[in-house]
Amino acid sequence: MRAFGLDLPSDPLALFERWLDDARRSGAVRYPHATCLSTLAPDGYPDGRIVLLHHFDETGFFFMTDTRSEKAKALAHCPRAALTFYWEPLERQVRIRGDVAAATEAEADRFFDERPRRSRVTAWASEQSRPLPDRAALDARVAAYDARFAAVEPIPRPPHWQAYRVVPRSVEFWQAAARRLHERIRFTRTSDGWAAERLAP
Repeated sequence: MRAFGLDLPSDPLALFERWLDDARRSGAVRYPHATCLSTLAPDGYPDGRIVLLHHFDETGFFFMTDTRSEKAKALAHCPRAALTFYWEPLERQVRIRGDVAAATEAEADRFFDERPRRSRVTAWASEQSRPLPDRAALDARVAAYDARFAAVEPIPRPPHWQAYRVVPRSVEFWQAAARRLHERIRFTRTSDGWAAERLAP
């Protein structure tokens, strides 16, 4: 099948990698790895928030979060999620739906070590999603952990920080076009690989 001006690869990961590289190299997308993670909360309501994609490969798409957070509670309740990438300057969107599983400890350690040092300290200091009495309380915790890890490198991963893998069942690519005749291609996982189909805009 031909779409987006090229012969489609048999695997959506190859096309995703190409589009992510385009977003990075364009210089117009400030956070090309930013994606909206959508989950189903225990109360039955859907929820979405922006997270950063740490890595992707044939096993899935990886992000990190505090296991005490609302998103982690949602994933414990329903281990399925959607990721939505939107690169507005390129007028491109990618939607991924799949099952979610915890990454290995080694993967989580590697992704945590790749975070900026200040972000690693914040992971220790912030009790994500929990109520705060005021901003001063958070600033005090950050200062305390800054002091604790002042001479420590690498900063270890907190026990409450975990990496998660979204194992895709479907990946849809959308490219804007004139007159709203947008190009949409959806890859769906099958028993022996992937099947691609064109969708009406």
